[in-house]
Amino acid sequence: MPSGGARTRSGPPPDPKALRRDRKTDGEWTILPAAGRPGDPPAWPLSEHEDPGWGDRETELWRRLWSRPQAVEWERQGQELEVALYVRRLVEAEQPGARANLATLVRQMADALGLTIPGLRTNRWKIAEPGSSTRARRSGPVEPVRKSARDRFQVIDGAAG
Repeated sequence: MPSGGARTRSGPPPDPKALRRDRKTDGEWTILPAAGRPGDPPAWPLSEHEDPGWGDRETELWRRLWSRPQAVEWERQGQELEVALYVRRLVEAEQPGARANLATLVRQMADALGLTIPGLRTNRWKIAEPGSSTRARRSGPVEPVRKSARDRFQVIDGAAG
């Protein structure tokens, strides 16, 4: 393994509330609709002859995943195959006696698809507040909410003077 240099996913994850805004790596964040992706899921892209009897569970997961907010970006980026492979590996990992390293692979795939909190940060995705009518959109840097110095100042009653 080479020494030094950047590694994939090294360092802290991006933070939309970071105080510095002069970093080129702090690009835009995508706001995903809280209601998720509307409509039916895309066609299943994997060969059906490989199905060892997991069809019902795969179908359930496929439908559920394609209704999530992240599915808006998966569709935009053409990630149907990646999502299908995640579904297949997740179903395989759920089986009794599944290989231990399969759980690690499933977690890594979930991160890459933005299904975990670290995965959302890595992809620079935020899910809109529930009830907002937001479609997926790009946003500029998220400005942190800061109190003014006057608001932070606290008067302590009964102080000896």
